[in-house]
Amino acid sequence: MRHITTNDTPPPTIRGIADHSWQERGLCHGLPAEEIDELFFHAARDRAAIDEAKSICGSCPVKKACFDYALDNEIRQGMWGGLTEDERRPWHARVNKRLDYSRVKAAFEGRDVHLSDAEREAVTRHAYVRGWSPERLAYALRLDLDWARDLMRNAAHAVADRDRYWGQIDPSEATDDEYVADEAAEDAASPVQVPRQAQTHALIAALRKAA
Repeated sequence: MRHITTNDTPPPTIRGIADHSWQERGLCHGLPAEEIDELFFHAARDRAAIDEAKSICGSCPVKKACFDYALDNEIRQGMWGGLTEDERRPWHARVNKRLDYSRVKAAFEGRDVHLSDAEREAVTRHAYVRGWSPERLAYALRLDLDWARDLMRNAAHAVADRDRYWGQIDPSEATDDEYVADEAAEDAASPVQVPRQAQTHALIAALRKAA
């Protein structure tokens, strides 16, 4: 008997490292190599080429994926995601400080995604308080085992420091960049401190479910 099966699973919002399928849907896909070099790897002051490339990128359905790909792979030459090299430079400078909890959650779900240092630290701390072994962390983050052990050791020190000084910061005096306690109930629910703006019950529940 033949069975007809369907897959109605929505496509993931965060693509894995090896997923280049988005490139086939780009408006620049299939253009002659000479034209791509002229438009998207143009001379610094070639305004005509820049304007034409931006007009193509402006209506491209995968513009964000293109931009993320350039950041994640440290591609600093050419136009990606509708932005020139100069326009992307500030983003490249800050990308390793990115703390996107959708990526943290994706890592707990087993997705092979790019993580910044801040995101890797968040994953490591959540893994530590859940009793993960260094071997499990190494597998989840595709790391060398010795590196995973070092990360776990750092997480242990960070959690110990957090517990030692927990509640000694006045929330009214804290800045957006500081890790502060929100409310007593929410403090008890969250095993790891996260920025005030990101510390929500929905986030905590999602991370617990993913882990």
